[in-house]
Formats: sequence, structure tokens, C-alpha cells
Amino acid sequence: MILAGRRPALAWLLVAPALAGVALTAGWPLLRTFWLSFTDATLGAPVAAQLVGLDNYADLLRDPAWWQAVRNTLLFTLVSVSLEVVIGVGIALVLAQRFPGRALLRAAVLVPWAIPTVVSAKIWAWMLHDLYGVVNESLLALGLIAAPLAWTADSSLALLTVVAVDVWKATPFVALLTLAALEMVPRELYEAARVDGAGALTRFTRITLPLIRPALLVAVVFRTFDALRVFDIIYVLTSTTESTATMAIFVRQQLVDFQDAGYGSAAATLVFFVIALVTAIGLTAGRLRLDIVR
Repeated sequence: MILAGRRPALAWLLVAPALAGVALTAGWPLLRTFWLSFTDATLGAPVAAQLVGLDNYADLLRDPAWWQAVRNTLLFTLVSVSLEVVIGVGIALVLAQRFPGRALLRAAVLVPWAIPTVVSAKIWAWMLHDLYGVVNESLLALGLIAAPLAWTADSSLALLTVVAVDVWKATPFVALLTLAALEMVPRELYEAARVDGAGALTRFTRITLPLIRPALLVAVVFRTFDALRVFDIIYVLTSTTESTATMAIFVRQQLVDFQDAGYGSAAATLVFFVIALVTAIGLTAGRLRLDIVR
């Protein structure tokens, strides 16, 4: 009993250095950003900042560019994460089968995820170039298009293009988590289902999907978190184009290009709360669904 009572105190003592490090590296910048959001600070003269209350937030909520960035971010997140989950699960189901060369294929699938995001975005920027890109050359050779397309410059194509590049980059992450979960599913369940006459679809919906749902929840939460704060892949491909600008790009534009630290900090604070809210809703919904299934 005495040992059991000491364990929580020992646990807090052991994690205290890590918590202190997180507080210094993440907590202080977050509090500083929150404070600056109530001022008219600029990068050129941060010391002379004056309190302006909620003016930055009021201006932000009336800014059409901000709401365009919010729409772009939510659309990017919804489409990219949905495609990544569907394609990732499909790839994992294939890789879970036994066939010659499976180990080599598993390693090859992870290559897009292993490449740094900025590097992969730059590679795709050249591949999608309207004059010299291999994508247009291939489509022209196949007769699928009549003229080269400006994939990253055309406002009607740019957002879909960055979604496609992000799906190519992040799908292996979902596939990896799903594959790990599939490896833990007892094979006896499938054998029993086959004996009972269950088809492939029934086995997937009644056995596979319920058992891998916790792993899928983790994948969805992590990918949603990353997609909501996406910056690098879109900035490399389309820079600050309004049709693809996300909330993170909007924040960078206000802070760096316009040097408006107060307004940019207000936008950054809202981004933080949006991500926290969406993540909390996702985790709560996932737990409720798991409890219902159980």
C-alpha cells in the first residue's frame, strides 16, 4: 500500500524535467503570442506596443482573407485526410497479404513519407511545371489534355493539386499504422468467419474494421492535426496565393511580410484554438464510438 501510494509522486518526479522543458519551449512562446495578440506590436518596434484589447480579433473576424484561409484549411483537411485514410487502409490490406516481394514493397511504400516535406514539394513543383514538367508531358503524350496545365498557378486547380501532393506524401503514414494494427488481428477470427460462410466484405466490416479502429483513430487525429497547421507543402508549391493560402500561411504573411506582430499573433492564437477544438472533438467522438462498439 505504501509503495502504491508513492508511485504517483515518483511518476511526477520523473516526468518533471520533461514538463519543464515543454513549458519553456512551448508554453512561454504560446503565452507571449497570446499577449501580443492584444497589442498593436510590430516587428520593427515591439517595445513600443500599446494595448488595443480585442481590436485585432474584431478586425480578424471581419477580414475576408482570413475566412478564405479558414475555408481553404478546412477543405484541405477534410479532402486530404479522407483520401489518405481510404487509400492508406487499402494499401495496408494489400501489404498484409502474403506474396513474393512483400518486404520490398513495404519498404518502397514508405519512401514518400521518408522524404522531407520541403524536398518532396519542390520535386513535385518541377514535375507539375506548366512548361517543363513531366506530368504535363505525360498527359499530352497520352492525349488526355490538349494543352499544358498550370497546376499550381490556376486557381481552379491549385488546391486540388496540393491535396494530391499531400495525399502522396502522407498516405504511407496511415498505411503503416493500419498495417501494424492488422498484424495484431488474430487469424483465427478470419478462419472462424470463413467457416461460418462470411464473405470478404462481411469479414472486413465485422472483424477487421472494429479491431483496427483505435489505430485509425490515432492516424486520423495526427493527420488532422498536421493538415490543420499545414504550411510548408503549400508554401513551396503556391507561395501565398489566396486560393490555397491556409491559416498558417496567413499568419506567416501577417507576421513576416506585413510585420504586424499584433494582428499576426491574434491569427496564430485563433489557429491554436481551432486546432485544439477540432482535436478535442475528434478524440471525444472517437472515444464515444469505441465505447459504443464495446
